[in-house]
Amino acid sequence: MNESPDAGNQNPPASAAGGGTQDCDVLVVGGGINGVGIARDLAGRGWRVVLVEQDDLGAHTSSASSKLIHGGLRYLEYYEFAMVRKALLEREVLLRSAPHIIRPLRFVMPHEPTMRPVWWIRLGLFLYDHLARREVLPGSQAIDLRRHPVGTALQDRLVRGFVYSDGWVDDARLVVLNALDAHERGAKFRPRTRCVAAQRSVAGWTASLQATDGQQSSVTARLLVNAAGPWAETFLRSVARSDHGEVLATRHQRLVKGSHIVVPRCFDHDHAYVFQDPQKRIIFAIPYEEHFTMIGTTDSQFTGDPGEPRIDVDETAYLCEQASRYFKRSITPADVVWSFSGVRPLFGDTSGALSAITRDYLLESNTGAAPLLSVWGGKITTYRKLAEEAANEIGRALGECRDPWTEKSSLPGGDLRAWIGSLQRPDLDIERFIRAVRERYHWIEPSLAERLSRAYGSRIDRVLDDARQVSHLGEEVAPGLFEVELRYLCREEWALAAEDVLWRRSKLGLHYAAAESQRVAEWLEGNASKPSL
Repeated sequence: MNESPDAGNQNPPASAAGGGTQDCDVLVVGGGINGVGIARDLAGRGWRVVLVEQDDLGAHTSSASSKLIHGGLRYLEYYEFAMVRKALLEREVLLRSAPHIIRPLRFVMPHEPTMRPVWWIRLGLFLYDHLARREVLPGSQAIDLRRHPVGTALQDRLVRGFVYSDGWVDDARLVVLNALDAHERGAKFRPRTRCVAAQRSVAGWTASLQATDGQQSSVTARLLVNAAGPWAETFLRSVARSDHGEVLATRHQRLVKGSHIVVPRCFDHDHAYVFQDPQKRIIFAIPYEEHFTMIGTTDSQFTGDPGEPRIDVDETAYLCEQASRYFKRSITPADVVWSFSGVRPLFGDTSGALSAITRDYLLESNTGAAPLLSVWGGKITTYRKLAEEAANEIGRALGECRDPWTEKSSLPGGDLRAWIGSLQRPDLDIERFIRAVRERYHWIEPSLAERLSRAYGSRIDRVLDDARQVSHLGEEVAPGLFEVELRYLCREEWALAAEDVLWRRSKLGLHYAAAESQRVAEWLEGNASKPSL
């Protein structure tokens, strides 16, 4: 299989469309993880929020990550202790907020004697274990790869290794869950709608919007949030204008392409691997979608359209070569069944090596006339903290400071208490929940029950829509994908095109033949835009 196709031009759902002018407190431009996280936090504090996104929610950088909730072990080498600690603290907050889409993951780091010395690795792992309090994740340990099961897949020359903890996340669903929570708290979402102009005045911002079907509308807002990710600088240079007409951009971004490949499963356990190339760059090999292994990422300068990054031949060869340096089984480009690329916007001192540029974030306020807040940089692990700090700053700019709330709050589907009673530990809770789902929906195939449980959590009842037997699920449009789930995705999760369903709301596209994916596309073409859905 090749990279997933671009989404076609689809009419937005009736709830997202509209002409005329809409008034709000805050207009957020950008539907990636930072934009939807900010919209969620603001809506929960009672502000009127409108979010616009030129494509599907999470269509770009936020669905092309390495799928990790991690502190960034390698950034200790660059003395970014504050950033790492902040991310480590967030790991467990996120694990508790959404145990259905975020789970603990143990990482194996084989030791290469020619690279970092053992004492250096031990020191780094000690800091990683102790920079922030851990209640869910176990600490690191040294292992003998000749005796430990994780050593079986590795080359015989590798005899010593280390194991440490981080987390895995379904990144695209994390975006959607934040959007769902924001929407249910009153935020208005306008996906597939481009902000083509934003004019600032003393009275506020007036933004001109254009949907993919050509429909035009406008929004007035007291404050504008630029969360456009790789487009953040372009937005300030070519779209947003001050009351005097000058350009609002104050800094430059450096765009970096990161690519991943997916190959048939390379090992038979649930740990991931961390490999180092000869230049001491990090490559992950992660269990993926049960039958596959995901390998990445690359770092390369990017100068094209951030919406259309593609892995190139050299990147594929590099990832295969580095994985083959460690695994017994050689991996070649012919093994690649899927690949994806994303563009990361980096800021700060961008003159050095790409891998050394900070992944921290900066919130830049411009309070001349109507306030403007721009988001620079960031990583998926710290999105919630970024959103909280952004909402605090927005409150100060609007003169209405309101209390933060997201740290102890579950994302949609993440509160499992109604199913399993008192909570214990997120990874144990989700297993108890899956067993409860299988018992209640005993007539569903166990594999389908588990997939739905991990995708939707405690919202699974809303997905299955009071079904009591398989015939109530409607047509099985593709293996394990019934009409009832497709209707839910269109009705509540802004899905319109096949790519939305097969490559972001799920990864079913990885498991389907071309004809099966085509049936999903045809069903959506005939049903997704109907108001009754």
